[in-house]
Amino acid sequence: MKLKKTLSLLFVFALFLACSTNPFTGKQTLALVPNSQILPMAFQQYEQFLAEHKVIKDTPDSRMIQNVGQKIAVAAERYLTANGYAGYLKDYRWEYNLVEDKAVNAWCMPGGKIVFYTGILPITQGEVGIAAVMGHEVAHALANHGQQRMSAGQLQMLGAVAGNVALSNDPENQQIFNDAYGIGSTVGVMLPFSRSHESEADRIGLTLMAIAGYEPMEAANLWVRMKANGGDAPPEFLSTHPSNDRRINEIKSWVQGAKAEARKFGVTSFKRQ
Repeated sequence: MKLKKTLSLLFVFALFLACSTNPFTGKQTLALVPNSQILPMAFQQYEQFLAEHKVIKDTPDSRMIQNVGQKIAVAAERYLTANGYAGYLKDYRWEYNLVEDKAVNAWCMPGGKIVFYTGILPITQGEVGIAAVMGHEVAHALANHGQQRMSAGQLQMLGAVAGNVALSNDPENQQIFNDAYGIGSTVGVMLPFSRSHESEADRIGLTLMAIAGYEPMEAANLWVRMKANGGDAPPEFLSTHPSNDRRINEIKSWVQGAKAEARKFGVTSFKRQ
């Protein structure tokens, strides 16, 4: 009973502190770590990463990534301003770099610090594919997914501490709790939390690329190529990402909605691959 009450209080405490608002969904999100702490740390880590890797400058590919990134940033600014979030990006310091690495990957740190690896370029196959990836990665930053993951990680750790304190006089059940909590909180909470972020970033990314003038259906085609390139994947419930098939189907179902949003900004034609 003591353990149940402790964990319930933690849950209420988390809800009380969930005071950030996702500008794309209007939902309250976890924000135990403020952006005033996250952004300087992200900027420093980004500079360190660039210093330790080969950054490709002044090539057609690097210039294309910068050009697409700027278009997606403008699309984000237009959307946010039109929906009552003028100034939302005031602390962002947009930067787009191409790094030599065979990994099929790209990422965006909080505050708009973006890296594409050369290994993803054969999958993107040009400007529109880059826009699909760029929109997705930028969406993670705009929706404060990094902040939410850090906050959720803190709550997960706090729950473990609370459980161990509550069972401090019962070593046998304490061990059972630790084993169950570790698996349960990861498979039952943290992994679904991560998958929901990926789906949310897919949907927001479609809107951003459409407002920027790119055909959002190309994002589904990108994931068809990703699936063909990816080989075996773990079961979805053990993964941080939705399955490729789920992503492709969801993206297809969201395409018309993304185009409808773009039309609000006068965008009626969309560049294809």
